[in-house]
Amino acid sequence: MHLSEQERVRRDALQQIIDLGIEPYPADEFEVSANAKEIKEFYEHNEEESKRNFQEVSLAGRIMMKRIMGKAAFAELQDSSGRIQIYVQRDAICPGENKDLFNKLFKKLLDIGDFVGVKGKVFLTKTGEITVKVSSFTFLSKSLRPLPIVKVDADGKVHDAFSDPELRYRQRYVDLVVNPHVKEAFVKRTLMYNSIREFLNGKGYLEVETPILQPLYGGAAARPFKTHHNTLDMTLYMRIANELYLKRLIVGGFDGVYEFSKDFRNEGMSRFHNPEFTQIELYVAYKDYEWMMNLVEEMLEKVAIDTNGTTKVQVGENVIDFKRPWKRFTMFEAIEHFTGIDVSEMDEDQLRETAKQLHVPIDKSMGKGKLIDEIFGEKCEANLIQPTFITDYPVEMSPLAKKHRSKPGLVERFEAICNGKEILNSFSELNDPIDQRKRFEEQLELGKRGDDEAMVLDEDFLRALEYGMPPTAGLGVGMDRLAMIMTNSNSIQDVLFFPQMRPEKNEEE
Repeated sequence: MHLSEQERVRRDALQQIIDLGIEPYPADEFEVSANAKEIKEFYEHNEEESKRNFQEVSLAGRIMMKRIMGKAAFAELQDSSGRIQIYVQRDAICPGENKDLFNKLFKKLLDIGDFVGVKGKVFLTKTGEITVKVSSFTFLSKSLRPLPIVKVDADGKVHDAFSDPELRYRQRYVDLVVNPHVKEAFVKRTLMYNSIREFLNGKGYLEVETPILQPLYGGAAARPFKTHHNTLDMTLYMRIANELYLKRLIVGGFDGVYEFSKDFRNEGMSRFHNPEFTQIELYVAYKDYEWMMNLVEEMLEKVAIDTNGTTKVQVGENVIDFKRPWKRFTMFEAIEHFTGIDVSEMDEDQLRETAKQLHVPIDKSMGKGKLIDEIFGEKCEANLIQPTFITDYPVEMSPLAKKHRSKPGLVERFEAICNGKEILNSFSELNDPIDQRKRFEEQLELGKRGDDEAMVLDEDFLRALEYGMPPTAGLGVGMDRLAMIMTNSNSIQDVLFFPQMRPEKNEEE
């Protein structure tokens, strides 16, 4: 293994620490009584009382800065809540014959990034900084790699920032240490999940789990990842959606079920796509897509407030307002609104000609539904910044949705578009098993034409429908894209702790 000079120095320091009789990776519990943020907030609000009563605190974290001043040292300790200054006097922690230990440990062997535990009293320095005067110091973990040193000058300018996206996404553990603000997006993401769970549980719906490895993939138009089960000697697919399993539960008698699911699609990668992603799917019996639109408005208004304290969210240059009600377009209305062309009565050949006229990329495998979808995606989506429902899709685009009750050739489906991208999708679910079989068969024909995202025919799902499924409304929300909006993030990689990356290049290549 190739080691840099700094890494060799740190390994030498590790051995010297061991030679001093100090355990660099102790197994003992270190009891923490407060974190940096709590100490600062308490002192700021109770300064006089703190001077009298705030006796001893115990905290732990990484050393992020140190400054030796003769027989004393100042250091910055960073824990999960932030940073706080600590003050170490030689005679306080290395009394009597151990005085030389202070010089060895603090001047030579303690490095930026090392984990330590300290106990001491809080006081205010002459410069007005809240500081812990250390009475007890414990080594907790030696860092063998140097952290990038991000410097902020007196004017607030950042130097040597750890900002390269490739490094930040690949080494998220370093990113979180040296760019603590990055944590904010992930905290908000958790608030989103908590908000949705609270909302759906409050409605009486049941959170469930369904298989990730499936003998057939279904529930969406996408290419799957596949694997092989050795014991069963069979091919299995990583799910592209959990829709068909959740509908089976509606057949089985549940009135409302939902799942936060990890799904996998073997497709391209971009700032809006990761091959592994999270969505929540919800199915509620005896409801339709009109009812679901109202539920979505209510739920996402709550999510915005719970996550950001307001229905208004800053996303780039736009302020997006999730307050109800949202704007609504049918898909054909949206295309005509943004292109001036009515495609509602066009056949496949006319749609191809229109796509060419509008300079929309298409290929021979695309049927009528895909052509309409491409035109909408290229010419309409980017213009929809505020949350907007797009409703009533062509039947060819939606093999799992119920046919529209009053508009021939369409289905009862909507998508919500926000900041120029789809964030969720919903149907009045198709519960006619004969119609569903026909739709699957049409998908098989599209697959023969070269559409590698066409759905497969799932006989067990059809059998379930034949036992009877009540009228049902279904919903799928892309949690990663929603998190991008709620956290004002420009890339999906910014809201995933560990996004998929290309293989790391060998440094010696």
